[in-house]
Amino acid sequence: MANILERLEKVKGKAGFYYKNLVTKEEIGFNENETFSAASVIKLPILAVVFSEVAKGNAKLSDLITVKNSDKVPGCGALYSFTDEPTVDIQTLCNLLITISDNTATNVLIKHFTIEKISEEFIKLGLKDTKLKRLLFDSQASKKGIQNLFTPKEIGILLEQIYSRILINEKASEEILNILLQQQINHKIPGLLPDIAIAHKTGEDDGITHDVGIVYADEPFVVCFASNETNVAEFEQLIREISYELAG
Repeated sequence: MANILERLEKVKGKAGFYYKNLVTKEEIGFNENETFSAASVIKLPILAVVFSEVAKGNAKLSDLITVKNSDKVPGCGALYSFTDEPTVDIQTLCNLLITISDNTATNVLIKHFTIEKISEEFIKLGLKDTKLKRLLFDSQASKKGIQNLFTPKEIGILLEQIYSRILINEKASEEILNILLQQQINHKIPGLLPDIAIAHKTGEDDGITHDVGIVYADEPFVVCFASNETNVAEFEQLIREISYELAG
């Protein structure tokens, strides 16, 4: 395990790491309480807020939202490619948000629930350092240095709560977990673990690559990798190697 920390110390730029064995409760951290520009990892706590609002009766997964042309943003996802303005239910938006990291689905949900409300719910979920400050692909906000943020440990704790079925309630935790298990962007944590179920969410941007998830090894564990201003290819290889070693 000491070797893992030594390798993380050598990473170009800023790296973060949080690991917890969900059987032995052993923890390892490296910059685990530092904030990182979140990229698409912010979609995981947004998903949690949506299910929290559903549990409170403030929304239904069957509620329909029209995706306007003005909502469409490029990058990951499918909704950007629609030539019309489709009406989509919240369940589908949640699936797209995670499984193919759909940026348009994310922005539609942010606008529907509002940054202010989502931020309030983050606090209630124990996410004090995880911040939603802007829509995705908001170039004006980005130029001003306004970024969405997360810490590896906060997201790790959130994942442990999902694993333990205590995030919001058992039903919500199960539904969130089932979406995370359908993740289609699988070249990082699962890269060398093709036969192990992994519930996870990635994030990517210029000089940024993250992956956070629950690995169902013989002894299941939570692991969160974060990086800013790094060599993406090198850090992703390190993610694959460390994940493989941790899975034993």
